[in-house]
Amino acid sequence: MATAKSRRKPRFKKHSLKRRLTYLLAATTAIALIGILAYSTLGPRNPPFVDYTPAVAIVDHLSIQWPDQNFLQTIQTILNETSLKVEYYPNEDITVDFYRKLPSHNYKLIIFRVHSTAECSAEGQPPYVVFFTSETYSTTKHVSEQLDMRLVYVNFPENEPPGYFGITPLFIEASMEGRLNDTIIISMGCDGLKENTMAEAFVEKGAKAYISWNGSVSASHTDEATTFLLRHLITENQTIKNAVKETMNEVGPDPVDKSILMFYPDKAGTSFLLVNATIAAPTVRAARKNNNEISRALPHHK
Repeated sequence: MATAKSRRKPRFKKHSLKRRLTYLLAATTAIALIGILAYSTLGPRNPPFVDYTPAVAIVDHLSIQWPDQNFLQTIQTILNETSLKVEYYPNEDITVDFYRKLPSHNYKLIIFRVHSTAECSAEGQPPYVVFFTSETYSTTKHVSEQLDMRLVYVNFPENEPPGYFGITPLFIEASMEGRLNDTIIISMGCDGLKENTMAEAFVEKGAKAYISWNGSVSASHTDEATTFLLRHLITENQTIKNAVKETMNEVGPDPVDKSILMFYPDKAGTSFLLVNATIAAPTVRAARKNNNEISRALPHHK
């Protein structure tokens, strides 16, 4: 006779079940942590602060060598007549990356109170206008940008090495991130329009106009001329052509080098500085000094 075998449910020991649950919980936790880490690394991040406000930048590379508090306070008063936020950058802020990220602000006007020179050229290339930075030169920094002359070595004749990094038009074209928004550029330094190379680069990058000198100019003369220029552009709402012409009638060429103020391109002569400009797209801005803080940041004569 066949004997029926009893069918019993499998039994697990209590400690075996507890161990399995522990392993399962540990594995689930590990997977969850891996997922969180991957999401934080690869997933969407909170967007950076977006500022829709048009602004003006005062880039004061001369703040240490030739500080001029009266000039800065006067142009601040003129700029306060506009709807533009005013942001001030002293010498120590003027690095290579500062130039690189300029389009990330919605500047409608940039005033470069910056050393510049046209004494830079390479075989087969037109002479370059170069803007100084305050970043100490090094052969081991920004190597690729040095190799293709986006950055060059600059120094003052009376100074010893190491010197500083200089910004060429190739840097504006290839290394400057983003685009300018119909910005008017006032380059107060020497030789800014001795050659058109820097002006062309800024216009190609989205600038509306570029105003500068066709030769060497002293700090005191360019300060005076820029004050008159801003009054004509802002207080009197003149066109760029008329503002430059009136400025030259009032202050004249540089007394020593006879250089004159010019603008580029010719078609920009009929343009105005739009002080209530709208913005085509949101732009990312790092927090800077605002109008109320500028007076505390201005250099003081010792």
